[in-house]
Amino acid sequence: MSASVEASGIESKGVECSVTGHLVDLHAQRIFPGRLQIRAGRIVAVEPLPASEVAPGFLLPGFVDAHLHVESSLLSPPMFARLAVTHGTVAAVCDPHEIANVLGVPGVRYMMEQGERVPFHFYFGAPSCVPATSYETAGAQLGPTEVTELLSDPRITHLSEVMNYPGVLHADPALLAKLHAARRLGRPIDGHAPGLFGEALRTYVSQGISTDHECQSLEEARSKLLLGQHILIREGSAAKNFSTLLPLLTESPQSCMFCCDDLHPDDLLLGHIDRLVQRAVAAGIDLFAVLQAACVNPVRHYQLPVGLLRVGDRADFVRVRDLTGWQVEETWIAGRRIYADGQSLIPKLTIPSCNQFAAAALRAESLQVAEQPGSLRVMVAHDRQLLTDCVLCPPKVREGLVVQDVERDLLKLVVKSRYDQHPPQVAFVRGFGLTQGALASSVAHDSHNVIAVGADDESLLRALNLVIAAHGGLAAVTPHGESLLPLPIAGLMSVEDGETVAAQYAQLNHLAAQSGCVLTAPLMTLSFLALLVIPELKLSDRGLFDGTNFQFVDRFAP
Repeated sequence: MSASVEASGIESKGVECSVTGHLVDLHAQRIFPGRLQIRAGRIVAVEPLPASEVAPGFLLPGFVDAHLHVESSLLSPPMFARLAVTHGTVAAVCDPHEIANVLGVPGVRYMMEQGERVPFHFYFGAPSCVPATSYETAGAQLGPTEVTELLSDPRITHLSEVMNYPGVLHADPALLAKLHAARRLGRPIDGHAPGLFGEALRTYVSQGISTDHECQSLEEARSKLLLGQHILIREGSAAKNFSTLLPLLTESPQSCMFCCDDLHPDDLLLGHIDRLVQRAVAAGIDLFAVLQAACVNPVRHYQLPVGLLRVGDRADFVRVRDLTGWQVEETWIAGRRIYADGQSLIPKLTIPSCNQFAAAALRAESLQVAEQPGSLRVMVAHDRQLLTDCVLCPPKVREGLVVQDVERDLLKLVVKSRYDQHPPQVAFVRGFGLTQGALASSVAHDSHNVIAVGADDESLLRALNLVIAAHGGLAAVTPHGESLLPLPIAGLMSVEDGETVAAQYAQLNHLAAQSGCVLTAPLMTLSFLALLVIPELKLSDRGLFDGTNFQFVDRFAP
């Protein structure tokens, strides 16, 4: 073997490629020095070698994110892939319901077409809940006909998360028709049922819903495992359940997967599934149990054609320096080395944009709240959680108007439909800690109307109108400066590369922190305050919503 081959562990012979290292065999649960022979993108031989003849590092199957909304990275699929491969990710099971809520079936096809432009395994599902509820304005509707059409596309691998669990429990005909179509076509069905137990959970699971990524406790996860569900251990930018659910990797390694769900670009720049693997192994979890969750279980559950380092498999694998730090040195997909020497080899592409945005600039009076008898229903946001609480607070009144009270952390929360000219809805929220300024976003799950939080109406109006003028984006307006990150793709994604977007996003977070914000990911947390299917109190473009009882409630409680 030549000196250059010894250094890289790669040898090419015409259409063949040979890669050496210490092979991590997840099926036999052993590690041995060896060589992979690759031809036409597939592994044609796995050969043991003396340790002295292999390159440094460990070769193992690539990592798979088992549940991801690419849109939440603020990146197009090609730009997401450029960053993900630097962390050894070779595949992602994706739910495109964010763009589907804005653009419908054409939005889903946009994501698939863009994903096909790069050497990365994107596996998209058919969104099951567009719109998520009938209590908000969305840009599209995917009924049983549209969902069945998508499920019939061979590129669609599953029915995406069934967030409308009340619809399942109350036997909504349209939703049941989508579930029936998925079962008839043999597609796995993803779940989303936070806090569901007992008979309600059994009814939900009986429809063939086989995963859940919303468990907040071990008790909840264990009850779902007993009913045959797979548990996705989630660690995203806002929702973080990894530490709580980590014991499941020892108790039920065959039924666990890792996912990020929603991951913003600054976090993706630092790590992906590789970080979860490193943390789990450092916590003392068995190496092979961890890698089963990170690599094997998603491939088996979703029946993905992703390689697992066996003869006949696609050559999808990574080289890591060691099994403690988990520094990824190479990523291979379908026999192509697409990350090496600290550089992503996926090129920066020109990304086309698409959108739907009709909202016009707002006026100051549209943000005013007239005094009424009673106490304010105040939404309470929590760091690193999607669940909110509801508390009653006496309002602060000035000249007959209810205003913000930064001393009590009572800020205004606004949601404005992007799809029409109806006036915005205004409520109050606690938990952000802003003492000045405002944040606004056209990323507001799931209908993606414009949402904003502010310590004063002037900043609030400015932030909202910056986003509206750009037809989508993220904005921060503070005494320390203002910043706008444009999102021309459906008001959800940038056309820029990940490093550029991460820097812009970090600047927004910096401005928020300078203005007193105490949340780890304020814009991510803000984006979920319109997600009506997660309790307890949320705000849609039609009003304040009780997510526990699934009904609108008054802003003032008697």
